[in-house]
Amino acid sequence: MLRQLYIKNFTLIDELNIELHPGFSVITGETGAGKSIILGAIGLLLGQRADSKSIKQGADRCTIEAHFDLSRYDIKAFFTENDIDYDEQDTIIRRELTAAGKSRAFINDTPVALSMLKELGDQLVDVHSQHQNLLLNKQDFQLSVVDILAQDSKELADYQQSYAEYQQKTKELTALQEEIARNKQNADFLQFQYDELTAAQLTTGEQEELEQQSETMSHAEDIKSALYEADNALNSDEQSVVTLVKKASDALSSISKVLPQTTELTERLNSCRIELKDIADEVSQLLEHTDFDPAELENINNRLDRLYELEKKYHVETVEELISQRDELKQKLAHIENSDDAVSEKEREVALLRSRCAHRAEAVGTMRRAAAQQMRSQLAARLEALGMPHARFEISITPTELGKNGQDNVAFLFSANTSTPLQPVAQVASGGEIARVMLSLKAMISGAVKLPTIIFDEIDTGVSGKIAEKMAQIMQEMGRTERQVISITHLPQIAALGSHHYRVSKEETPQGTVSHMKELSTDERVTEIAQMLSGSDITNAAIDNAKQLLKL
Repeated sequence: MLRQLYIKNFTLIDELNIELHPGFSVITGETGAGKSIILGAIGLLLGQRADSKSIKQGADRCTIEAHFDLSRYDIKAFFTENDIDYDEQDTIIRRELTAAGKSRAFINDTPVALSMLKELGDQLVDVHSQHQNLLLNKQDFQLSVVDILAQDSKELADYQQSYAEYQQKTKELTALQEEIARNKQNADFLQFQYDELTAAQLTTGEQEELEQQSETMSHAEDIKSALYEADNALNSDEQSVVTLVKKASDALSSISKVLPQTTELTERLNSCRIELKDIADEVSQLLEHTDFDPAELENINNRLDRLYELEKKYHVETVEELISQRDELKQKLAHIENSDDAVSEKEREVALLRSRCAHRAEAVGTMRRAAAQQMRSQLAARLEALGMPHARFEISITPTELGKNGQDNVAFLFSANTSTPLQPVAQVASGGEIARVMLSLKAMISGAVKLPTIIFDEIDTGVSGKIAEKMAQIMQEMGRTERQVISITHLPQIAALGSHHYRVSKEETPQGTVSHMKELSTDERVTEIAQMLSGSDITNAAIDNAKQLLKL
């Protein structure tokens, strides 16, 4: 529950620090006194978008802070998942705005994103304002109410998981059918491409080898000339390198006995001569076997031209990529040939998932119909207590196509009396009737969901004093079940039933208009309610009436 609210420099509020209590509390005050400002501040704490214009004129920043006691509520998982310190006795939410337009949010002094603040806020406070009555016209809202009261969250989550799988598999089937249709249209062209690449008899590494051969054969004359010159230098009869080295070796060998130092030189020359002789033999063999055929060079170049042509045509750069494309074409053609089997298999998978979805949707629908039956009787009893004894409220649940929330179409139907046919509630109910329906629904929802704090903003609009007292009794009942209920009201019958009473007022100062909020004592409550009964001139009769309402 909300224990303490602190507001500084927010619109008309200089500084406000107020303690709040469990149970049922009321807030009163004249129109324009600042009740909506306090709601706006709470809205910012719950993650609503901020506007720097909300900062009090002349201030450079505003701060809004709330302290919550969460000891009776199971919310620890949120703090664990988001790595935020958890203090169940004093959880602090703070929002800061600067005149420069910057906004910061904190949970227990940990900076958090606005989305995270909103996620926690949705678990802490429900603010029901008049515009929320319009939700009665929204099918999603009506369905969510039924689901909350059906307590079908696990079954609905199981269904939604199956539905997501079903949707994914359906997309895969559609994509497969579209791909096959495209491929069938292009089957002849795909076959032509495959035949063309197959006929090319492509080989890995072929292009590099042919390019090297072409490079070599294109320089045939230079190669022959160099080999001839090298062979002549190595193998001529009189002046070849091999012959000259042998002469040098023999000359040194002849003096080795008288000049021992020449022995090693002789051995080294002999080694050189042997190596040169091997080189000379290899050069001779190269010269003998090097024979360039112009026709062969032409064939090589023709083959390269064909490879280059195919690479350009298929937008690739290597033979290996051409081979890869050929293999892909083969797979596509095989896929087309076996497409009917592939589609049939995918259709079986889709049908199985759809059947599972339908089964789980039916389980959810059964729980919804049971909850709807209970809602009818409970709402009838509550509406009768709220002065609508002849009102009829039906929850129509009709089958529809599978969707993200199942296969049920939910509609709230209403009639204020027995003679008028049932019609959608938002189309036929008056403002006061809708307020009573929404309060009854909120009371039922609060019994199914442990929401710490519920704030009603003038939910009593359009109802009489007697009915207002009944509405206040319902809010009292809600406040007794480990819950904090706060009602902003203009009706004395509701104000009198609050366990705690706060008054919002405004004051004109030299610095401008300022709003205040304070908790009223018993005597102050008498005065406030008497003023609500009789206006600014408080009569003795109004005071006596106020005391009767307060049971003093």
